[in-house]
Amino acid sequence: MARPSTYVGIENDVYGAMTTIGKIIRDAWVFELLPETETCEGWTQGQIDVLLDKVNTEWDKYGCLASHLPEPLRERHQRIHDAAIAKAKAAGWSGEHETIDDK
Repeated sequence: MARPSTYVGIENDVYGAMTTIGKIIRDAWVFELLPETETCEGWTQGQIDVLLDKVNTEWDKYGCLASHLPEPLRERHQRIHDAAIAKAKAAGWSGEHETIDDK
């Protein structure tokens, strides 16, 4: 099966959007690079790559650690990611696919 040429959107992503692209989008929401209403549905890989660069630039300011985020960003990060984890778990995600290579 051929890979889609555009992203399906965070609401339609597999594993409750606990994917690399889903995490990029949520981090973009944290840093207010995108509004939380932006699902990135229809985005090309090039657009996702540009967003990734912007997200990485923001994370670099904080040593890539959520614990180093200033309070407003840390609170937004926790709210966004906690909600995503709860939604993914409700959809059957367990996190196991992320540790398959560790076995």
